[in-house]
Order: sequence, then C-alpha cells, then structure tokens
Amino acid sequence: MSATTDEQEPAEPREPREDPAAQKGPEFRPYHHPAAGWGAANSVTRFLVREGALVDGPRAIMRMNHENTGFDCPGCAWPDDTKGLHLDICENGIKHVTWEMTRKRVGREFFAAHSVTELSGWSDHDLENQGRLTEPMVYDPGSDHYVPISWKEAFALVGSALRELDSPDRAAFYTSGRLGNEATFLYQLMARELGTNNLPDCSNMCHEASGRALEAALGTGKGTVDLEDWETADALFIIGVNAASNAPRMLTALTEAYRRGARIVHINPLVEAAATRAIVPHDFRDMAFLRTTPTSTLNLQVRIGGDMALLRGMAKAVIAHSTSDPKALDREFIDRHTAGFAEYRALCEATPWEEIERQSGLSRADILDAARVYEEADRSIVSWCLGVTQHEHGVDTVREIVNLLLLRGNLGREGAGPSPVRGHSNVQGNRTCGIDHRPAAEFLDRLAGVCGIDPPRTHGLDTVGTIEAMHRGEVKVFVGMGGNFALAAPDTPATYAALRSCDLTVQVSTKLNRSHLVHGRRALILPCLGRTEKDHQRKGVQSTSVEDSMSMVHLSIGMKRPASPHLLSEPAIVAGMARAALPDSTTPWQWYIEDYDRIRDTMSQVLDGFEDFNRRVRLPLGFRIKQPARELVFLTPTGRAEFSTATLPDVIPAPGTLALGTMRSHDQWNTTIYSDNDRYRGIKNLRTLVFMNPSDMRTHGIADLAPVDITSTAKDGTQRTLNGYLAVPYDIPRGCAAGYMPEMNVLCALSDYSTQSDQPIMKHVRVRIRPAS
Repeated sequence: MSATTDEQEPAEPREPREDPAAQKGPEFRPYHHPAAGWGAANSVTRFLVREGALVDGPRAIMRMNHENTGFDCPGCAWPDDTKGLHLDICENGIKHVTWEMTRKRVGREFFAAHSVTELSGWSDHDLENQGRLTEPMVYDPGSDHYVPISWKEAFALVGSALRELDSPDRAAFYTSGRLGNEATFLYQLMARELGTNNLPDCSNMCHEASGRALEAALGTGKGTVDLEDWETADALFIIGVNAASNAPRMLTALTEAYRRGARIVHINPLVEAAATRAIVPHDFRDMAFLRTTPTSTLNLQVRIGGDMALLRGMAKAVIAHSTSDPKALDREFIDRHTAGFAEYRALCEATPWEEIERQSGLSRADILDAARVYEEADRSIVSWCLGVTQHEHGVDTVREIVNLLLLRGNLGREGAGPSPVRGHSNVQGNRTCGIDHRPAAEFLDRLAGVCGIDPPRTHGLDTVGTIEAMHRGEVKVFVGMGGNFALAAPDTPATYAALRSCDLTVQVSTKLNRSHLVHGRRALILPCLGRTEKDHQRKGVQSTSVEDSMSMVHLSIGMKRPASPHLLSEPAIVAGMARAALPDSTTPWQWYIEDYDRIRDTMSQVLDGFEDFNRRVRLPLGFRIKQPARELVFLTPTGRAEFSTATLPDVIPAPGTLALGTMRSHDQWNTTIYSDNDRYRGIKNLRTLVFMNPSDMRTHGIADLAPVDITSTAKDGTQRTLNGYLAVPYDIPRGCAAGYMPEMNVLCALSDYSTQSDQPIMKHVRVRIRPAS
C-alpha cells in the first residue's frame, strides 16, 4: 500500500509488530454492542497486561481527574465531573496514561543501534512503542544517528540558531494541545520577546472555525455552557462528534440525559457507537446486570458537509411555525439581544426546501423531526466537533448553529447554549494563555505593561502558513512543543519537505515519533516530563493548570517518579531556550521555574479572567473563566448577538467523485496509534482502508474488502493517490467515504484549506475511488 503525489513520497513504514494479532489478516464484522461497558473494560485489561501496567495502571486510575489532588488526563478536554465521582475516567484516557507510564526506555543505546534511515522505515506504532525518551539527543549527519547532548549544549544550540536569524519571523513555535497553561504562557512570552507572532498550534487544524465564528457572532471564541448545563438541558444536538472514541466521558452525560427524559439528536454521516446505547463502566449496577441505556432519540445521517443545510432547514421550520404559534420564537430575546434577525428570516424563507434536502442529503420529514425536537425543548444545547469545522464553510456552519440557538433564546440561561467539543486536554487553554498567531491588541498591551517587553503587532503564521514559509525558505527554525507535527499536518509529503528544509528543528517530546525522523539539517530531541510525573523544582513539587473545553481551569499534579533523572519539565525547557536565545532579557526565567506560583501571579495580571489565579485554581474543581456572552454581554460591533446570512454552500460531489472525511480509529489518540483495531466500527488488523456506501461500491465495480486506489484533486489541480487500500462496505450516505488519519492526510493538499478559517479541509476531500490498478 503506497502513496503517490506530485512531490517526494514519504518512506513506506515497515511493521515489526510485537503483537501477534497484528500478523493476522484484516477482519470486518459490524459492531452491534453498546459503547463502553464490558467491551471497554476488557480492552483496558488487555492493554494493561500488554504494557505490564497491572499495578501502575490502577494506581493512576485512582489519581486521574481528581480535583486538585491528582493529574489531569492527558487525553481529551471533556470537563471533570462536578458531583465528586471517584472514577471519572474512560477507556482511552487509561490507555493514554498507561502509554505514557510505560517501563520501556529509549536512550543513547537505542539511538546508537538504529540510524534515522532505519527508523524511518518503522511504523508509527512501533516508533512510539519503544518507550520513553530519557535524555537530550542531537542529530549527527555524519553517522545518521542521534547522539547524546547535554541540556546546556542543547539550549546553547537553540539560542545560537535563533540569535543568528536575520529576523525573528524566520522562526516558528508550534504548540500541541497537551502543553499546560504555565508552560504555554512562558512559550508565547519567549516568542514575543524574540519578536514574532509565529505561533501555529493544533487549533489551526481543528477548531479555528469555531473560535472565529463564535467571536463574530457572540464576541467570545468559546462555548458558553458548562457541565451543569448539560445536566439540565431538555434537548442535546450532537453534530459531527464521535463521542465514544474522542470524548468518551460524554457517554455519562448522554445516558443521564436519556434517563431524565431529554431528547438527544445525533447528526453525523456515520452512526457511531455513542449514538446508539451505552453501559457506563463506573455504574457498577449497570455493569453487573448488563443494563444498557440509549444515548440517542434520533439519528440523522447527513451527507458530508451537509450540516449547514440541515440547520438552515430546522431554522426555516421554526420560523414558519411561528406564524401560527408565536411561542415558536423567543421574540423578546431576539428584539432585546440580537441584530440581523429580519435579514436572516428573509434568507430562511427564501431558501427552497428542495435545495435544503439536496445539500443535506436528508428528507424534509427528517429535518422537520429535528426541528420539532428543538421547538418542544425549553432548553437546548448544540455541541459539535471536527465534523463541522474541517470544511471550507466551517465558520458559516458554526454561525448557523448560533443562529438556530438565538431563535429560541437558547443562550445565557441554564441548560442552553453552544458547546464545541475540544479534542486535546489543554488545547483551549493554549489559546487562552497566548498561543495565537493573531493576538488581540488588548492582550498585547497587557503583556507589554506587565512583562516589560515590546511584543510584535503584526499577525504571525498559522500551521498552513508555517509549512508554506518553510517551503519557501522563509522559516529556518521550527520548534515543536509536544505533538507530532509531521503526521498531524496535511499534505504529508509537503510537510516532510518543509521540515527538511529548515536549518534547525527542535522537538519537545515524551516518546519517539515521526517528527524526530523528518527533521532539519540540524535537529534536537528534548525529552520532557509527562503529565503523570512529579515535577521537582527548587520550591518543591510543582503543579500545572489546564483548561477544559467548558472553560474550567484546575490544577494537575503528577504522581510518579520521572522516567529518567535527565528529563526536564516543559516550563523549564522553555526557560532554558529563552535564556540562551535572549541573553540580555530582564524576564526572570529561572526565578519563574523555581516556583510556578510566580508564573501564575504574572498570568493573573495579563490574562482576562485569571485574576487571583493562585487562590482560585486551588478551590475545589478550580474556577470557570468568565464568559461575557453567558451573561448576555456581547462584545460585538453592535453590542448584540449577531445573526449571519451566509448562503448555503454546494457540497454535492461532482459526477464520479466522492466526498471523503478523515477520522480517528477507536484505538488511537490523535497521531498515537495503539493498535490496528477499531472496535466500534468492527475493524481488526487494518488501518489502510476506506469506508464506502455499498451502492457506490457496486457502481464502481468494487467488491467487499477489495483493494482500491484513492485519488484526490486539489484546488490547484494537483493530484495525490493512495494505492491498495481496502474498501469496507459501511452505513454511510451515498457520495461519501471515510478513512483514517494520519494515513489519509496525504490526500489533503496544502492548498486545500478553508478561506474562512485557514483550516485544512480534512473532512471534505474530493476523491475518485477505483479498483486498484
């Protein structure tokens, strides 16, 4: 199975699997069991046995997601339970923590035995499965091996490379969503003291559309609801979310909602396991008696990209019904708190049902069913994830969500509002704490006044812009703070070529990954502490803070001895690089590292909503950052919540083509792949696949599990092809297909990004699929 593009082809990985199951042939058996439950429990047990963590794993489980006494799960950003639940955990969180706590080590002996060329042929699973990195390493081009380097020498290398640049904009500082708030604040401070806003982050590829849409409509870039709102809502609309895999603790909220009589509508091209029924593992009675609870009252399989048309249809139905029942609309709310309703009403009335049905892929009756659920609910929440945002029209779709909520005053009151589901554990906190290539002037003013620096005012580069600038030779130094940039980014060959064109690449990581092998002319691997590990500094063991997807900020304290005595914390690594790059800086970098309370004291003066940070973050459950829109204060040009009037996009694939969306498997977290299985979709021992509608398969002469070639055509006309993938018949709308990232990232060209959000459109790649040649 291979990839061909108009650029250099990445090395084909070999797979020296330790897991005997991985040597078996691929299997596909549709999954008909409940989400979570004993399936999750058995999977976790097998994983703990495989990783040799039968003692450490359970200990970690008892400390994970406990208010200010344990560590925050390094997986998803779903908020912690507010009712004192002692096992607020999930299958994927346990796997993520166990993967980090492995006893395997990758030290100098490993790198001496394996060249970069050899390692480049290993699978991504096998790279990470080697274990934890133990000491700083530098690439030696003469031997093609990484060799040890002291921390002092590593920092000196980074510092000299940054000081030698003819402009600070020749450097880019990438952030992954696992980075804690304190390290995040120091990281952006270092970049801006150097003189650049080149701060690309994973949000640029995930929820950038959400932030821009909510900012435009409500004056805040975040959702307005909290977990207590989920517990009181009458209706939940879950759009483009695979909750059982990507936010498994949401299953608790869904089962509780069903039991109290709430309506739950799932909108997604695939009916995922979380949209059927579940057994929540910490409910011991349900586990003992195999009692399942439905997690949906209505499933709508919208076509890829058709969510906006569905939402427009729901709004059209509500507005039409208001002519006979004025209570269908909250006119008092609309008149007092919104702007642009008349124009939006006219747009809805002028949009024909035939076009709404065609673009959504749903019948008028289906859409009216959803609208009826919305109308009959006093309090509604609309939640969404990347199935909404990773499209050309992602911003418009999120604004259409807000439009629908505004019609019935579902904002600023209990149990109602917009609720984006963020992916990584602190991705929202990264943006809050300054990782933003388009920073607000007010933030920069406060940063300048408090920290005594002169931050740049021009916008920097986002993820796509950084890759393009590296290609052009304009960015020479790339620093990756966590994550696996080489695999996470779109257009894999282009991203590889961009990284290889750099003078220096620096990766701050816990485990070996692809980004260490796709490197610049000089390269550093800087190993850091994991979330589960104790962070010893001069003033004692330190805690860090994180922000969940509902704006709650709380502390995280590691429990384990570090994997190596040579590891440094992420704040310490940032400070070390900053001291070397800014020798004349008056910023007290080392003083900050001695006691993270000092960082938080400075943050409390710079960041809006972080006042009295050190005291409030130590409260039970931490604190919630204020959301003006939640209080019906709208920081928009009109001072009101603003309706939008975007026209519906044409999402119908051209004849002979399909719309393909990339997604994770269940046994995967972002670019970390635990196995080749995807339990909830019935897949074993296979990742190089494409899910297709059976009728589309027959049309193109494709047999079940037959090899196919998948070719995408970019906006610029270039083509990219994956060869030899296996076609899996699946319940997905006609004209749609789906497959796994990061393998399919190669199909999304660098030029295929949204003109609204600049996000890569990884959920809407236009492809042709044919029997393998």
